[in-house]
Amino acid sequence: MQRYLLSRLVQSFLLLLGVLIVVFFMIRLTGDPVSLMVPKEAPAEVREAFREANGFNRPLYAQFFEYLLNAFQLDLGHSLKFRQSNLSIIMERLPSTVYLATISLFLAIVIAVPIGIIGGFNPGSAADTVGRAFGLFGQTIPGFVFALYLILIFAVRLGWLPSFGRDFWYSVILPATALSIGGIGQFVRLTRSAVLEIRNEDYIRTARSKGLSKMAIGARHVARNAALALISVVTVQYSYMLGGSIYIESIFAWPGLGNLLQGAIVDRDFPLIQALAIVFSFFVVTLNLLTDVIYAVIDPRIRYGS
Repeated sequence: MQRYLLSRLVQSFLLLLGVLIVVFFMIRLTGDPVSLMVPKEAPAEVREAFREANGFNRPLYAQFFEYLLNAFQLDLGHSLKFRQSNLSIIMERLPSTVYLATISLFLAIVIAVPIGIIGGFNPGSAADTVGRAFGLFGQTIPGFVFALYLILIFAVRLGWLPSFGRDFWYSVILPATALSIGGIGQFVRLTRSAVLEIRNEDYIRTARSKGLSKMAIGARHVARNAALALISVVTVQYSYMLGGSIYIESIFAWPGLGNLLQGAIVDRDFPLIQALAIVFSFFVVTLNLLTDVIYAVIDPRIRYGS
């Protein structure tokens, strides 16, 4: 297990290093950073002062090594708009994004997994048909379109829920529902497929012959084996909810990282965009590492085969 974990840690470190390299050179490939960050109408002396203050007049290799050193020291630079540390800005917004993503993932699992299990145990039934239609709906409708319908129905016409901000505990209901719809579609389809594959295994037939109910079989036998298929999708979906919620957060004016990224793009705050890209990438790499560890715990064959 230690050897397996060490190999995954090394791979995660190399992947994160690759992300840092890509982020650094992508900013440079878009053109002169000074031209992107400073208004075109700014005087030449202002542009040169900005270039010197941010080290853009230094050789590229020197900028690159300083950038790597600062990143590993958690120094992600300073925002041009807010005039403060990017890391402090991100840490202020991070709890809101984690809260929204966690609630959205919880909703997706609680709704989708039972639907998938029922459909897998009863293929072709009315419940299975409704569940498959619900899953197809979740996979086909864009989250931001669903968000607009939610606002129109529950905020504008019915007036039950707020359509923006995080002023009340129930402010999370609409954005979390909109953000979870894609995950619901994925989880329903995958859970149903896993149950269909597992339900004809020998140990399931043995459990039936012992007189166990479908609920007991599902809880004791199917859930554990189906969980292995769900883990990777759950972590990938959670990564999306953390880093890909820019549209949902912007629509609902949710004070998280997605809304912050949207504002940074509009304001051309490239140091903040770069810092956010690094943070989002760190989340993805960390969640992938966690997935590998959970896989190894659930199925020892994985760590012994690595």
